[in-house]
Amino acid sequence: MHIALYKPDIPQNTAAIIRLSACLNLKIHIIEPCGFSLNDSRFKRVVMDYLGVCKIFKYEDYNNFLIKNKKKRIVLMTTKAKKKYHEFKFNKNDILLFGRESAGVPENLHKTINNRIKVPMNKKTRSLNVAMCVAIVSAEALRQNKLLK
Repeated sequence: MHIALYKPDIPQNTAAIIRLSACLNLKIHIIEPCGFSLNDSRFKRVVMDYLGVCKIFKYEDYNNFLIKNKKKRIVLMTTKAKKKYHEFKFNKNDILLFGRESAGVPENLHKTINNRIKVPMNKKTRSLNVAMCVAIVSAEALRQNKLLK
């Protein structure tokens, strides 16, 4: 199972996602540019010693990410989706793509990705923290594929 972060801009969220990925054996894909350095003290404080535990792939841009992963299915997490994550059938090699904390993914990406899902929320709220969303959705994807140990 794979998690892709599109141009992440909050170091603490990315670090928390890396820790989660290390614990759940998820592979991380970071699509540049990042809004911070991996040497950022806020990042290091949260990631602790988990950085070397999970597999991290970095890409200079989204096109490079697509080229390197053309055989994998990309599933976009977006508040604009109609389908709920627990109604979706995940495959064990899916890449779950999460947008920037500040802006999500650009509209042109929405149009090119067929599989778009969301976590249902109270209508009075805008969005979940990206690390919380990764935890919720990856747990369901792992459960469906019997990859939780």
